[in-house]
Amino acid sequence: MKKFFIVIFSLFTLLVADENSLLIKAVNTLDRFMALPEERIPPKLFKKAGAIAIIPNLVRGGFIVGARYGKGVLLIKNGKEWSDPIFIKIYGGSLGWQIGLEAIDVVLVFADKKSALELLEGKVTLGADLSVAVGPVGRAGQAATDIDFKAKIYSYSRSMGAFAGIALAGAVLEVDYDANMRFYGCDPSKVYLIINGTCKHKNNQFLKVLKRKLNEYSSWHE
Repeated sequence: MKKFFIVIFSLFTLLVADENSLLIKAVNTLDRFMALPEERIPPKLFKKAGAIAIIPNLVRGGFIVGARYGKGVLLIKNGKEWSDPIFIKIYGGSLGWQIGLEAIDVVLVFADKKSALELLEGKVTLGADLSVAVGPVGRAGQAATDIDFKAKIYSYSRSMGAFAGIALAGAVLEVDYDANMRFYGCDPSKVYLIINGTCKHKNNQFLKVLKRKLNEYSSWHE
């Protein structure tokens, strides 16, 4: 029962949270994923990635018919630099015997920039439009990433502080145009202006911290 109310509270805060709060949660989520050597996302994956999506507090669950919903940010790599974050949302349902709710932190590592740009052209379904697989972790995962990406996206998930390894096939990713409009004040249909730096949010410290963290973790050596 306690866990149920925790997740209901998480869902409520997710729906009402502003963009600054989401950026703070994205930084905290990234830190948690990188805290434990045996469970962290291999830094080499960050170096090879074309984009990263961070979705704090994805809510998943239901009764018989499952559902999931969350908001997050997508950062696309331009050369060696990360773009400013594009606000996105993820949602979808699934069939099966599911009882209860849980909040999950998710990181999606895109194999290349082209795969991420497909999302900007319209919503994409994981596992259908873009192949998705549970990503390798820890030092063994660092060695495994010497091999080329076998999926378009590697997914990472943590539930209640523990590595979850949940597959996200069937979930839909979509640009959150309203959130981008509120945060950047640009034409929400021209998301590419955020990527190329034409449309910016001036002097937002949370945005700067998130990009700095990504650069930091990308430079780590195992």
